[in-house]
Amino acid sequence: MLDLEIVPERSLGCDTWEFVLGMHFSQSVAIIQSQVGTIRGVQVLYSDQNPLSVDLVINMPQDGIRLIFDPVAQRLKIIEIYNMKLVKLRYSGMCFNSPEVTPSIEQVEHCFGATHPGLYDSQRHLFALNFRGLSFYFPVDSKFEPGYAHGLGSLQFPNGGSPVVSRTTIYYGSQHQLSSSNTSGRCAAPLPELPLSCYRQQLHLRRCDVLRSPAATLALRLHMYTEGSSRSGEGTQSIRRVVRFGDSCQAVSRALAAPARLYYKADDKMRIHRPTARRRPPPASDYFFNYFTLGLDVLFDARTHRVKKFVLHTNYPGHYNFNMYHRCEFELTVQPDKCESNMLVESRGAVTITAYSKWETVSRALRVCERPVVLNRASSTNTTNPFGSTFCYGYQDIIFEVMSNNYIASITLYQPEGTRPHYAVNSIA
Repeated sequence: MLDLEIVPERSLGCDTWEFVLGMHFSQSVAIIQSQVGTIRGVQVLYSDQNPLSVDLVINMPQDGIRLIFDPVAQRLKIIEIYNMKLVKLRYSGMCFNSPEVTPSIEQVEHCFGATHPGLYDSQRHLFALNFRGLSFYFPVDSKFEPGYAHGLGSLQFPNGGSPVVSRTTIYYGSQHQLSSSNTSGRCAAPLPELPLSCYRQQLHLRRCDVLRSPAATLALRLHMYTEGSSRSGEGTQSIRRVVRFGDSCQAVSRALAAPARLYYKADDKMRIHRPTARRRPPPASDYFFNYFTLGLDVLFDARTHRVKKFVLHTNYPGHYNFNMYHRCEFELTVQPDKCESNMLVESRGAVTITAYSKWETVSRALRVCERPVVLNRASSTNTTNPFGSTFCYGYQDIIFEVMSNNYIASITLYQPEGTRPHYAVNSIA
């Protein structure tokens, strides 16, 4: 049984780990993976067809804990303990819930102190006792409902019949606006900023602007943030960098810091679709700089060691690479070869594409008519992919990887063969 400490409006955890409000989904998963053998039977719940309108949830049924994440920001907004019998809970070192300690209203008031009168939900027969960043829910039998107007303490119960906490929620702000998911599948709760404890000396992305000429990508302008310096005393600092096609690996490292991982591209499954597929493969492998918290991969040529490709990831649940990357908040403006009137098309005919655009709308605006290439990922140890294939569409110097639900899984930006790399584009910095 987990023995955990509650910190209202902040976290649930112990001495070695904690789930902190505002932390990214991938960091929560990393904690669970580090507790293999202690935390078991974990479930990830999401909507295949509506991944942006239904909350992303990590359910731990053997521990009675549910972590609810905002589906857009993919950061933790509510911690819910829905089975109090499966976990021990403390506050400021004082145990208020365990097999030996019953979480009655008297025990809660003794541990947490006085608060305002509770709020009653007549439909679910629940009383909510609210502190800042913390709520306790007590089931109340309908026969005790009269006289609840002055709070939970005004109800009269038989000896030993004091209500016991059935559910506890930790959230950000002064009041939990909704005790359960509404009809849209989202819990209404304020979302805190990413906590400083979750930065871990890494760069995090606010926005990525794709800089283009009329029909070709030139560079990426990345708006990022990280911890503030101890000398300035500020919590965070903003950083803006530009990376270009043709930049050396040293220049990219200076701009974006060292990558989280270096990956050598040993096998290119898309090479068969190129006109030069019959040529002898290069003696060395191209390699990627993986920036997981930026949602970005940078591919370098094995011979010149300069940038030849960018991959921007949207990190939708249901994709093979889900949870590897944070979502890349990109904005890509494309001038169509042939354009029709569409809500995405501006007066100049440009089409704006983001991480939240649906392919059916984008393809209609760009008039993409080519048949897709089917991409089915599988690891060397597990040849099955439970998420199914994705579809790759080429347009100008862009490859769109599209999921079966019509959302874009990734965008690859490349320089066509024979294009001279831009080693200096000072005007766009």
